[in-house]
Amino acid sequence: MFILGNFIAALAHIIDILLNIYLWIVIIRAVLSWVNPDPYNPLVRLLYQLTEPVMAPIRRRIPIRGGGMDFSPLIILLGIVFLQSFLVSSLLQLSSYLR
Repeated sequence: MFILGNFIAALAHIIDILLNIYLWIVIIRAVLSWVNPDPYNPLVRLLYQLTEPVMAPIRRRIPIRGGGMDFSPLIILLGIVFLQSFLVSSLLQLSSYLR
């Protein structure tokens, strides 16, 4: 059973790394929205392509924008922190149980 425990621990670490990377992508996107970047820049287009599929449904469900503020990045960041605290921690505890 230790092989399954090690596999789940490795999976938990990979999920944690991917969530951290996406967290920083969302933060960079939010900061870029303050300066109005060139929409034809390849890096800006990549950031929009990576974040828009997650942000658009949140914007549709929460149409309230206080004073022109978009709260979808904040909601996504809270979701990422929740997943890191709950999912990754649960997988790591499960892996230690299986070892």
